[in-house]
Amino acid sequence: MQSAPTAERPWLVGDIGGTNARFGLVQAPGGRPVRVGKVPSALHDGLASAARAYLDGLAEPVRPSAACVAVAGPVLEDRIRLTNVGWDFSVEQTRTGMGMDHLEVVNDFAALAQSLPVLGEDDLLPLGGPATDPAEPMAVLGPGTGLGVAGLVPLPAGGWLPLPGEGGHVDAPAVEDIEAEVVRVITAERGRVSAEALLSGPGLPRLYRALAQVRGETARQLSPQEITAAGVHPEGAEPLCRETLEVFGALLGGFAGNVALTIGATGGVFLGGGVLPRIPEVLRNGRFRLRFEAKGRMTDYLKNIATVLITAENPALLGAAARLDHRLERL
Repeated sequence: MQSAPTAERPWLVGDIGGTNARFGLVQAPGGRPVRVGKVPSALHDGLASAARAYLDGLAEPVRPSAACVAVAGPVLEDRIRLTNVGWDFSVEQTRTGMGMDHLEVVNDFAALAQSLPVLGEDDLLPLGGPATDPAEPMAVLGPGTGLGVAGLVPLPAGGWLPLPGEGGHVDAPAVEDIEAEVVRVITAERGRVSAEALLSGPGLPRLYRALAQVRGETARQLSPQEITAAGVHPEGAEPLCRETLEVFGALLGGFAGNVALTIGATGGVFLGGGVLPRIPEVLRNGRFRLRFEAKGRMTDYLKNIATVLITAENPALLGAAARLDHRLERL
């Protein structure tokens, strides 16, 4: 069994989202993914179809020897069912059908967690606290279509152990009066309010509408992208959209502090997902860090934990490559 990737038999890495399936190739040991491309997820019924479409679109034929693919949701058995894409496939059948020696499917935030040790300074934007420390436990979280959370713990023998979970489904971290009022409004509409119900792409319009109701204003029908654009507009932000982003940042800071305390993430808390790269200044200049640290007797503990925004492109692909490197290159 070949373990090391080569240009002729590279490793395939993937990150499956509700809109696009992104793929790349690792052509050398320790290398970063290259020839990154994407195919529309909805045009395919499973991993094999999407991967073949990507590979067929390359300039010359490529036959991967191994693959690691990240998906949104828990990965427990051979059968993978993705509700946000509508895919239902067997990992083993996909592996044999594509002629690969090794294929594994992992939770997307587990893959993102495994990217943390390989991220450099150019891949990160500091949001407060000291420098990160990969020798200590780390955490990663991020709002996108949902709210993902994972940890990464260094192992005594070398390498790291990812800790995927479903932390986005804990209760909403409302502390301030305005947050409690927002949660009350949303609870009346839909019942229990999880952190993900507010701290996600779909959560932004929900938060915006609830704030409008609390403030006695009329909410427009705005998408998450429109809210972020209007909230950070350089020529004058729309007040309600700006407040939505400020409350969002404060809630996110409180949630991130909870994650740091739960995991003991003294190596740093990393922020990813699709929403946050559009609002870095809200995180740097708003109440994110203040709320991250505001944990009573644990404030000094949290002041010594770094918070950073991941700015690297396709970090889940980096994590998938790191996972394969750890699993195969060391055989």
